[in-house]
Amino acid sequence: MAEPVKLLIWDLDDTFWRGTLSEGPVAPIAENLALVRATAARGLVHTVVSKNDPAAAEAELTALGIRDLFVFLRIGWQPKGPVIKELLDAMQLRAPNALFLDDNPVNLREAAFYNPGLQTADPADLTALAGALVASGKPDPGFSRLKQYQLLERQQQARAQYEGDNLAFLRAAGVQIEFREGPDVVPDLARIEELINRSNQLNFTKQRVSTEELAASFADPACRWGTVRVRDQFGDYGLVGVFCLNTAENRLEQLVFSCRILHLGVEQFTYAWLDFPALDVQGEVATELNSTDQPDWLTVAAGALAAPPAPAAGGPKLRVFLKGGCDLGQVTPFLQAFDLDVREEFNFLNENQITAHLEHTTLLRQTRELPAAEQQRLAQRLPFLGAEAYTTELWSGDYDVLVFSPLMDYTQDLYRERATGLAMPFGGYRDLTAEPPGPLAARYAQRKFRGMNEAFLRQFAQNFQYEGPISPAQFRENLAWLRQQVPASVPIFFLNGTEIEVPNSGEPGAPQRHAALNAVLDDFVKTAPNCFVVDARPFINQRADVTNNLRHYQPRHYRTLAQHLAAAIGAWRGRQLTHSAWADWRARLWNRVPAKLRGAVARLT
Repeated sequence: MAEPVKLLIWDLDDTFWRGTLSEGPVAPIAENLALVRATAARGLVHTVVSKNDPAAAEAELTALGIRDLFVFLRIGWQPKGPVIKELLDAMQLRAPNALFLDDNPVNLREAAFYNPGLQTADPADLTALAGALVASGKPDPGFSRLKQYQLLERQQQARAQYEGDNLAFLRAAGVQIEFREGPDVVPDLARIEELINRSNQLNFTKQRVSTEELAASFADPACRWGTVRVRDQFGDYGLVGVFCLNTAENRLEQLVFSCRILHLGVEQFTYAWLDFPALDVQGEVATELNSTDQPDWLTVAAGALAAPPAPAAGGPKLRVFLKGGCDLGQVTPFLQAFDLDVREEFNFLNENQITAHLEHTTLLRQTRELPAAEQQRLAQRLPFLGAEAYTTELWSGDYDVLVFSPLMDYTQDLYRERATGLAMPFGGYRDLTAEPPGPLAARYAQRKFRGMNEAFLRQFAQNFQYEGPISPAQFRENLAWLRQQVPASVPIFFLNGTEIEVPNSGEPGAPQRHAALNAVLDDFVKTAPNCFVVDARPFINQRADVTNNLRHYQPRHYRTLAQHLAAAIGAWRGRQLTHSAWADWRARLWNRVPAKLRGAVARLT
């Protein structure tokens, strides 16, 4: 390899795994999984540039247990050359320090054209390259380098929400700087030597030194050595800067920063804090300093920077199991700001590229009441279910509190199998068996659904009869059944539905459906032991409070919902939950990031 590889950029189909994800199941390549784990533990960073459906690709990486070792994923349908150029800029890396793996030679040539110096290879070359990659870097068992790029990714995602108002972002980020000088720099000799000799983009003096020279300079009274540490709302950047001031000449002999703090104003702030000494800038640098500005969005921390508030003492956190639609994932960060251990089980994109909603109470009953063979038959026969349709952690008992959203009961319609009498939830607000199968299959094909072709739809109409939404009586019976299945000591907090009219949502009569089942839910919890309703209606009650339908709330309301839920859990527990303002602030920043950047968010049916 021409230069040391710091970043490995993976294509996915027929490169990271065998097969094409959009055409069917793919097969993992064990050697690639092992290579990612081994090299990440030596400081090599991994990302993905792939032409694929983002949700499906991320779901597959998650299923392989490898997703958390990748950062700055670029998954979509854009040409790869410009995408890699944007990616390298975002990660603040040079093209010669990246290796792009792709089985398509056209993609390799395009990437090299847009990114001069980029190293490229066919996946067949990995066998020869693996040894050098594993031997590169240095041991990093704590994945500190990966964590730094995860921090940078979070920061840039939040920055994007300020729509070009960089100053507003910086003021909100709460950047703190800690300066250490004199004897306090000695323990960091190795890190300082590394910064001076390896940094280029923000190395203003470019005076390389040996370890011996550096140690001797520390002892020179004419040299004022100092280090710079930075922390903001997104995390701790660690030791990211070093300076050496020749006090006799008031001249900087060293001024070096890690590129991880680029665009935060740290370089200019440090220069101003030193009172603008003489500086002879060598070569090109990414930031131009001046002798007048002192950024006012940064503050100096005295001593070691404070860590985020620790959880209150008094035993382990309450384990809260959150079951419902994937939009409730927006509640989780705000709930985690309280003294709670939150676990989730939401709808997901199944192997047929269809969002599988598995929280309908009818389907939940089948996970307990149907024989395994019957579950398998239905899962194989009905593409909208998929292989994992009857898999749930709901019955594990590994939680202290259950939070359940029954909104799929409010939404989905039931189809009853003529041969067995089994009811199956799917879709909503329309009888799919009454629609012409050809146009319906075409619409499903546009959404990349697999198996929902014209032949299946004709067979489905023959074998299943449309029944419409669950009846209030059956809904109440299912609620009572759920209460019996969950240990009596575990409280169930139900999240009810709003009753807002949303014109043109394609869901005629939705407010009336919600009102009817809300009434059942309210009546049920009056007599059911250890059951409660967290009511969304008081604060989500007008059209502007929701997005495309009455189940999808404006982002700010998920914070309010989490607060109401935490208050209800605290009341049940008999004491108010401890709350972290720092974690709440972080969650608010994260909540402003578009859903497509927050991870694999499945499409709601």
